[in-house]
Amino acid sequence: FTHLEGFGRLVSGMAPWINLAGDPTPEGRLRSRHFDLVQKSLANAVNPDAKDFMNFADGSQPLVDASFLALGLLRGPRIWNQADEATKRNVIAAFKHTRAIKPGFNNWLLFSALIESFLLHIGEEYDKMRIDYAVRQHDQWYKGDGIYGDGPEFHWDFYNSFVIQPYMRAILPIVSQADQSYKALSDKFNKIAARYAVIQERLIAPDGSYPAIGRSIAYRCGAYHHLANEARLRSLPKEIDPAQARCALGSVIKRTLSDAANFDKEGWLTIGLSGHQPNLAEEYISTGSLYLCATAFLPLGLSPNDEFWTSNPVSWTSKRIWNREDVNADGALKL
Repeated sequence: FTHLEGFGRLVSGMAPWINLAGDPTPEGRLRSRHFDLVQKSLANAVNPDAKDFMNFADGSQPLVDASFLALGLLRGPRIWNQADEATKRNVIAAFKHTRAIKPGFNNWLLFSALIESFLLHIGEEYDKMRIDYAVRQHDQWYKGDGIYGDGPEFHWDFYNSFVIQPYMRAILPIVSQADQSYKALSDKFNKIAARYAVIQERLIAPDGSYPAIGRSIAYRCGAYHHLANEARLRSLPKEIDPAQARCALGSVIKRTLSDAANFDKEGWLTIGLSGHQPNLAEEYISTGSLYLCATAFLPLGLSPNDEFWTSNPVSWTSKRIWNREDVNADGALKL
């Protein structure tokens, strides 16, 4: 599974950046090169006759990472729009193959729902029930103060950020456009997502570290998928200035990726949070899994002229508090 894991997760994080048009700057040329690489990789990944054809149907894990690939295609529409017709047919076929995989009664429901939402988005036949069941079940699993359960129970981990809230953020606008009955659920989610963004920002310590709690902690700065996504969508709550989010996310990225000990001699990420720490990994973690960290870079999809980039640096909340600044008290969300 590791090949589709690495590819799908990288695309889900890189897509907004490479979706920007290329330009003569060094970054623009780099962006164009990676756009071309993603296009070629996508064509091979879904082509049954290619040596690089990836596993979309054997086992249960392909459901997860096919959905991350679909998420990337939603976030970077140029990738899909500029794909050739054969690749488009193969992508649709690969995604439909995942319907044979039964999702777990937890955040996995959203993987199926995201794939069906992508199919709806492109005008393809889709399964309404897989979407409806996932979003309404998560609404029932809401635990309060910005947090959904991962299934019926609350878990102290980052799955609200790894998967649940970024996926709800992608699914609800698509399904709401097709069916206005989802508007109330979308309005409720917007309040929940804003509160969770505040919580995420406040969990970042002055040095860019954060609590190493819960499973999949080896995804490193992917733990901040939600905050990065809200910044990309300009959906940050009033409590978080865009420059504050930039500085906070930058501190997390540097804390989890800047040390060379995080990479092996060939440049691949090693399993761990701060260096090579294989005992932090669950049995389902492989090298490909680790590239969920790419989602922390989602704001790269914002224009260079966006205030996220142009505003003067602003310290994040914990850094201000522990530097003895007087900041506003925090408070729970009451729906």
